Amino acid sequence: MAADPATVAKSGFSARVEAPGRGIACMIGGGLLLTLNDAVVKWLSGDLPLGEILLLRGLGALTVIALVLLWRRDVGALRVRFPWAQVVRASLMVAGTFLFVSGLRRMPLADCISLAFIGPIFVTALAPVFLGEQVGWRRWLAVLVGFAGVVVMLRPGGDSLNWAALLPVSAALTGAFRDLLTRRISASESTLTTLLYSTLGVTLAGGLTAPLGWQTPAIGDLGLLALAGLFLCGAHFLHIETFRFAEAALVTPFKYVSLLWGVVIGFLLWADVPDRWTVAGACLVIGSGLFILHRERRRAAVARVANAD
Repeated sequence: MAADPATVAKSGFSARVEAPGRGIACMIGGGLLLTLNDAVVKWLSGDLPLGEILLLRGLGALTVIALVLLWRRDVGALRVRFPWAQVVRASLMVAGTFLFVSGLRRMPLADCISLAFIGPIFVTALAPVFLGEQVGWRRWLAVLVGFAGVVVMLRPGGDSLNWAALLPVSAALTGAFRDLLTRRISASESTLTTLLYSTLGVTLAGGLTAPLGWQTPAIGDLGLLALAGLFLCGAHFLHIETFRFAEAALVTPFKYVSLLWGVVIGFLLWADVPDRWTVAGACLVIGSGLFILHRERRRAAVARVANAD
């Protein structure tokens, strides 16, 4: 029996809908918000301990989620259909967040984001195993071209590639498993439910480590942390929605667009000027994403013609 639309709307639950264009838009928009969040965290990381940042930022994000739940009168979001899946996803979020933020403290913003873009390679390799998705050679080639663009920008052998590079790479691996799990539970768990419990997990983890080092933040820092919480909340909402609309192996390469956001924000805040290698790599990144979008549109057009016949 189909669910009543009014009940579905009230509960915040949205059934999985195959809408690749919408999924890609959510991935790109979420990437922008997440990069803004990363920039705020990097800005504050020189003054505040990591656990304190994650705790206060998480409290800001949880406040936003609570206000949305109260506005919608949505107690259904507190109910979990797959509790162990939510625990595992939250644990992956905790591990990935600590690894990536630790990388941000030691590396330039664009470099850290670039290294994290090995994630699409992990997702593309693991999606057939964990989700049974079909990944053709053209999509594989596009993903590899996009990653080649990242390698061009990093210029292996330069000073940016040191032991700290393992932090965002490890974060990318945990993020790949998180994305695959999100896709698997997206047909049964509401976006708000997944967002709530993952954010709660990271916040609690930050609270547990906060006593190891605490510094009273200034009023301005509290405002930035609240803003980071808002960015983080919006980013993860869009990313969770992404996997409700499209296959993981399809939308994940569009994370590469976040590199462009990182370059722009790095220039505006830290006067980091992209050189010709960065521009060349960015062209490869954008080209790979556009090729995947073109292939998906062609597949959709062929499917529509076949159904019409």
